[in-house]
Amino acid sequence: MIQITLPDGAVKEFQSGTTPYEVASSISEGLARVVLSARFNDKTVELSTPLTEDGALTLFTWNNEEGKKAFWHSSAHILAQALEELYPGIKLTIGPAIENGFYYDVDFGSHTVSDKDFKAIEDKALEIARGKHEFKMRSVSKKEALAHYQGQNNEFKVELIEGLTDGDITFCDHSTFTDLCRGGHLPNTGHVKAFKILSIAGAYWRGDENKPQLTRVYGISFPKQKELTEYLERIEEAKQRDHRKLGKELELFTFSAKVGQGLPLWLPKGAALRERLENFLKAAQKKAGYEMVVSPHIGQKELYVTSGHYAKYGEDSFQPIKTPKEDEEFLLKPMNCPHHCEIFNATRFSYKDLPKRFAEFGTVYRYEQSGELHGLTRVRGFTQDDAHIFCTQEQLLSEFENVIDLTLYVLGSLGFEDFTAQVSVRDLEKPEKYIGEKENWDKAEAAIIKAAENKGLNYIIESGEAAFYGPKLDFMIKDALGRKWQLGTIQVDYNLPVRFDLSYKGSDNEYHRPVMIHRAPFGSMERFIALLLEHTGGNFPVWLIPVQVEVLPVSERFENYARKVLKSLENHEIRALIDARNETVGKKIREAEMKKVPFMIVIGEQEEAEGLISVRKHGGESLGAMSVEKFAEMINAQIAESVKPFREV
Repeated sequence: MIQITLPDGAVKEFQSGTTPYEVASSISEGLARVVLSARFNDKTVELSTPLTEDGALTLFTWNNEEGKKAFWHSSAHILAQALEELYPGIKLTIGPAIENGFYYDVDFGSHTVSDKDFKAIEDKALEIARGKHEFKMRSVSKKEALAHYQGQNNEFKVELIEGLTDGDITFCDHSTFTDLCRGGHLPNTGHVKAFKILSIAGAYWRGDENKPQLTRVYGISFPKQKELTEYLERIEEAKQRDHRKLGKELELFTFSAKVGQGLPLWLPKGAALRERLENFLKAAQKKAGYEMVVSPHIGQKELYVTSGHYAKYGEDSFQPIKTPKEDEEFLLKPMNCPHHCEIFNATRFSYKDLPKRFAEFGTVYRYEQSGELHGLTRVRGFTQDDAHIFCTQEQLLSEFENVIDLTLYVLGSLGFEDFTAQVSVRDLEKPEKYIGEKENWDKAEAAIIKAAENKGLNYIIESGEAAFYGPKLDFMIKDALGRKWQLGTIQVDYNLPVRFDLSYKGSDNEYHRPVMIHRAPFGSMERFIALLLEHTGGNFPVWLIPVQVEVLPVSERFENYARKVLKSLENHEIRALIDARNETVGKKIREAEMKKVPFMIVIGEQEEAEGLISVRKHGGESLGAMSVEKFAEMINAQIAESVKPFREV
């Protein structure tokens, strides 16, 4: 007999050789019907794997990320079989599950594939799925594996196998199809009820541009057709919310080939939006005890050599700027932190002066490959809402918690309520990726976890996601379409204070190293605005949107009264414009709707006669006639409801 421990702590006895599927059946018939995959003693196993020792078993369904991974990995096998049957002689390479769906990289040889072929591929895949073929794993020797793929003239699989160890090689069979695979599959193909080819793209073998180019076929699958339909609707909605599309329509930003790729130009409305975001954070920072600083866009190369940024990024970033002076080199700054270290160094501080909180909206520059650039989310020049806190070890926990409070305030005020926290720590197996002493890393990681617990955050720990100089806390936001984004980061750093020889005089009259906290609630202005655009669909909160109201006179006759209304709105600090064009009021309303203006004020004969305004909300709702004063009160109440004053805890 063996003892199996379930996630709820329950321990059950089973015969040796019992499979995870049989364990699921013993719990309930309903669970057995929906279970998709399993993990035993932290190792992914098949549902048909015999369990021969005591251990912890976790069963996964479609509602778990691990269950979806098994589902989509198995679907990649189905896709591969369909492609082989439709296009004889192709060479398969790798086909992993990804965040949403899966892909398979294929050498199609003389065959060509386009979107016209997607329906035939989908039909063939569903035909295979309906066969309810079992996925069966088997071990093969290296010699056998090589012979199999050499017989197919598949040099890609041969290369993969040559890098594997004899005794650790497994094949997966289903129907008439065999693939090199490590495991993690559905019980059978019948679980796949909906299948969609999303796109095709070029991809270099193993991501190396010097190696053969393959065709990457992207797909997604679901256990119900309804779920596929809903997913495709979300995809279409995402296209409508694309920040590049909305940014153009709302006249926020643009790009110019003459200026350069990845270098956004902010138009007046976009600049106004940025300014409001900056002022919003500056007001909260002031209450939290931050001091604003300003640093230059360049720095001597030695500055970034000292910080460690040059060693990490120098080779693949912008190259040094030469000056007329021999051997003098500058770099576009990739980070603000070295500059802030030198600002701290400019003054001799005692323990009584700490913490020092230096904040800056500082623009930094990093070279990204042209193929990686994407709107505002991946650019070459971006502005960080950066701040660095220099504190004592004793102050570290409270300062970190205060930064969490500030970040939550920022995210909550902008409608990002659905999030989890991610504690990013070292990969203990790759110490070469990081700088600094193990003892300091241990202290930093412990402080972050303690702060997350004290603040009651729902957090997970991710190994290997730390910055090279320290661990961090990231806020993983779920947007209106259910997509996950990283927004807001807080990092603990014991290393830069050492590298820059930072010190303060303690109560013992001796000099000590401060601890450094890096934080950026927005992350970068560019990326944050992009995500905010897509989250809101361009319907920004009233307090933030550049134009809150458009005044629409129905004809030239009422323009003077409309301008009086406009002046009155401005006196109430309401951001308004007048559309006095010789157009119909219907066209003016339609265009204001397109521009996502929250409120429209229609001015005609009755409004002028009564000294009132007729108010219409974005979306078509009429609020009727009212005075400017009442309208201003309504807007201010709405703003007060969404943006609470920040109070330092």
